[in-house]
Amino acid sequence: MYLKKVEGPRAVTLPDGQVLSRADLPSPKTRRWVVSRKISVVRGVLYGLLTKEEALQQYGLSEEEFSSWIKAVADHGEDALKATSVQKYRQS
Repeated sequence: MYLKKVEGPRAVTLPDGQVLSRADLPSPKTRRWVVSRKISVVRGVLYGLLTKEEALQQYGLSEEEFSSWIKAVADHGEDALKATSVQKYRQS
């Protein structure tokens, strides 16, 4: 079995006891961002699995878009990342 050499940890333990590994992150080719994929990337960055710069480059995200995901989760929880909830949680 071949393990790709990567900088940083291969897995992190989240506060709820779950383990998040690099294998749990979405594919770099992801174009359809559902809540579960968004939250995986946000958790990966917040808990040190990958850096913010790695996430932006790997997934082709803008700084503004990724920052909005983090702010939405911090302010309203994971449900704020749902496309159907955007207006409900939108700031005026």
